[in-house]
Amino acid sequence: MIENNAPQWKRLYIQSKVPSELESLEKLANNLWWSWNYDALNLFASIDQKKWSEVHHNPIALLDILDYEAYQNLLADESFLAKLKDVYERFEDYMKVAPKKSPSIAYFCMEYGLHASFKLYSGGLGVLAGDFLKEASDENINMIGIGLLYRYGYFNQKLSTHGEQVANYEPQRFTYLPIEPVRNAQGDWEKVQVQLPGRVLTAKIWKANVGRIALYLLDTDIEENSDEDKFITHQLYGGDQENRLKQEILLGIGGIRLLEALQHQPEVFHLNEGHAAFIGLERLRNYVKQGFSISEASELIRSSSLFTTHTPVPAGHDAFPEGMMWQYFNEFASAMSMSWEKFIALGRVNPDNKEEVFSMSNLASKLSQEVNGVSKIHGEVSREMFRSLYPGFEAEELHIDYVTNSVHYYSWTAEAWQKLYAKTFGKSLVKNQSDIKLWEKIKKVPDGDIMHIKRQQKRLLIDEVKLRLEKSMRARYESPKKIVTTLNAFDENTLIFGFARRFATYKRAALLFRNPERLAKIVNKAERPVQFIFAGKAHPADKGGQDLIRQIYDIAQRPDFIGKVIFLEDYDMDIAKIMVQGVDVWLNTPTRPLEASGTSGMKATMNGVINFSVLDGWWAEGYRPDAGWALPEHRTYDNQDIQNELDAETMYSMLENEIIPEYYEQDEEGVSQAWVARMKNAIAYIAPQFTMKRMMDDYHHKFYLKLAERNKLMNKDGQKAAKELSEWKGRIQGNWKNINVVERDIYNFANAPLPLGEDIKASIILDVGELKPEDISVEMLIARREDNELKIVASYEMQKQKVKPAVLAAESQGNFNGEGVLVRYTCNKQVTFSGVYEYGFRVYPTHSLLAHRQDFSLLSWI
Repeated sequence: MIENNAPQWKRLYIQSKVPSELESLEKLANNLWWSWNYDALNLFASIDQKKWSEVHHNPIALLDILDYEAYQNLLADESFLAKLKDVYERFEDYMKVAPKKSPSIAYFCMEYGLHASFKLYSGGLGVLAGDFLKEASDENINMIGIGLLYRYGYFNQKLSTHGEQVANYEPQRFTYLPIEPVRNAQGDWEKVQVQLPGRVLTAKIWKANVGRIALYLLDTDIEENSDEDKFITHQLYGGDQENRLKQEILLGIGGIRLLEALQHQPEVFHLNEGHAAFIGLERLRNYVKQGFSISEASELIRSSSLFTTHTPVPAGHDAFPEGMMWQYFNEFASAMSMSWEKFIALGRVNPDNKEEVFSMSNLASKLSQEVNGVSKIHGEVSREMFRSLYPGFEAEELHIDYVTNSVHYYSWTAEAWQKLYAKTFGKSLVKNQSDIKLWEKIKKVPDGDIMHIKRQQKRLLIDEVKLRLEKSMRARYESPKKIVTTLNAFDENTLIFGFARRFATYKRAALLFRNPERLAKIVNKAERPVQFIFAGKAHPADKGGQDLIRQIYDIAQRPDFIGKVIFLEDYDMDIAKIMVQGVDVWLNTPTRPLEASGTSGMKATMNGVINFSVLDGWWAEGYRPDAGWALPEHRTYDNQDIQNELDAETMYSMLENEIIPEYYEQDEEGVSQAWVARMKNAIAYIAPQFTMKRMMDDYHHKFYLKLAERNKLMNKDGQKAAKELSEWKGRIQGNWKNINVVERDIYNFANAPLPLGEDIKASIILDVGELKPEDISVEMLIARREDNELKIVASYEMQKQKVKPAVLAAESQGNFNGEGVLVRYTCNKQVTFSGVYEYGFRVYPTHSLLAHRQDFSLLSWI
């Protein structure tokens, strides 16, 4: 007799299955092409709008939760099937296009922001990398991406009742991600292995299809690894410093082994930030295994490597103590017969300084021929920051260039704006996104049409913000009265400002609240309402950033700011998109010159949003007085607190006297002609400069084509050029100290000034020892002292001529032992400037195979 009344349950698994007639829908879901094509997004949304929102716009998850009846309804819906056929045909046509003839590029990055549902990113670096892959797909560039697949990704953010950031890590369901296993010829999962202290780390390879581009991702959360090593790919930027080192070993060394496993042989290796610098070490090891010397291998690696730095302050560059590096790399160095001193020197400025940490950026710089910052100002900052790697050179002389970041047009421009632009600019926009002449046609669009789209986007923003706010406020058990008051404060006619980004202290998120009493008067004028929406995460270890969030949250709770200052939880790509498309003004207030580039303001511009920012990063290049507002580029005070005070007061003044009055100077239709004119100028003259198409073109013209040619040259005829250059550098290095000054004959400026228009005349004879005249050059430099620093204003390469010992002056004979080679260097240049200057002479090596001066940065002042 059965007497047990307790429920007895056993698991029943019913697998979701998409009907074969809808197979194309499943194929669309598994390629991220859908994420930047509104027809595809609208197609998925039309299946079930409520469920689409619940799954955070993830089509794979949507298809998994649909029941049998829902699929039958889709099969019976002729309108839906027609739309599916149209979208899928567009996708197929897109994928069939033959690849563009371009260098093959391997792009390495620690994070990729492709879609909010695919948690491989934390902020701007990742979103930039994601946009880059999407543009590579649209242009059919021969590129692959390499990164890590994170089980938990970056954290989800909640705010406590006191405004404290609470970080939650929620696992990703890999079955809901657009990824697939990479399998070998035998059908087994392709894996790579990396040696760690006392063990082997194994990672399996996944592939995500980003349109036409393959993104390969390494995953250590597998049975072969210990729990400690499984954690390596659990959290983006998670764990301690040692875990960060292991992540970067996996990305760099594991990434190169991934390429080998898949038999990819890129012509160009692009390191997007210093996290990927270990690819140089693994490539070095591989070349040494093939029989190349360390110096020959270095030439081959450098000839095909580009390092892009995004960080404007030294503290932001990853670095590891020597003890930790020894633990992980002593056997690695030994395997190459490389002394530890030489190995650790790759990451140092001063190899003999035992206290200096091993910098990933130094390593990346030393093993990359090309280096670039991500805006014009950041290029200047980077040259100054890396100057110590190239002693004897001034910062402005360094080879470090820049490519200003940009944004993927189709990912960030609202559907309504895209339709207007397509109608107004024509089909040629697709291939000519940077053509200002096309964008200028926006001037012909009626003001009313512009404002109609603006209000439409604001309504979408307000609806989404209210949904999110109500949910988070109820979760914090806030009073019903406060919830109603906050939600009722939203109106599409209100002037709305947006501020959303990573909450690092240098971004000064709370600058607006330096004088809350004055700000309260600004936002609480009934006839001219103003609202500020904030969003952003601070790294869990960044207490300063978290304090800023709490400060803004506290301000938002004050009676005079309820509904006027809003903080949205859990900033991600979805929130970023609705904000840059919906607000009226985009705020950015970084500490000068610490904004490397910034891209959120570019996204806003694509949507007719006007920027109000410090002239730093990209805005220093994009700003026009008739298309936005700006705080000055140069600081007035060295004291940062006083500078903050000045910037805040300047902001209040501009809000009161310029921005708010212009917005509310509206006609009977609610249109401010001055405001719309400013929007049109921003769209016409700023937006086309910051499309990802322009950025991709810049990388090709400045770096990719050059590196591909250089790589081809270095590998031609059995690496003849690389071996020749390596041998030459070794010969120069070994004889450099034997170069002596034998004779000088220089105009005596102490006796009399040189008259303007006269020639500067100088003659120097060097004994170059066992070197050849063509190996050594000398230049005369003229510099002017500004703020106690010398700035080079002119440089003259001196003419060289081999001379016989017999021509030496009698007093010079003692400087020459009669065994070396004598070379006379002369300068005869007209002076076209007047004033007090300083001069000097610099000796440096020259060879036709050198890519640039810092390719072999040996030099001496004489």
